[in-house]
Amino acid sequence: MIADTPAAPYYAVIFTSLRTEGDQGYSQAAMRMLELAREQPGFLGVESAREDGLGITVSYWASEAAILAWKHHAEHRAVREQGRSTWYSAFHTRVCKVERDYTF
Repeated sequence: MIADTPAAPYYAVIFTSLRTEGDQGYSQAAMRMLELAREQPGFLGVESAREDGLGITVSYWASEAAILAWKHHAEHRAVREQGRSTWYSAFHTRVCKVERDYTF
């Protein structure tokens, strides 16, 4: 599903990852993180795709402060640590300001 974002400017966090083999609780944790993110002030939406172990998730936020609040959320921080130790063989996080967007 394509996120319904507001008029720019807003922010995008792009999380690109390579998964390890097996689920090992990943699916349940991912659903929980989505539930929690949706409750965060400034959360605007999310888009995600995964194929052959490569995943790209883009979350949209109203401000850099909202992104930092999510980064420091205790449960999110714990799940990130589990990701490093268990679920991902590699990942890269990018934070961008969306200056303009186009829709069709």
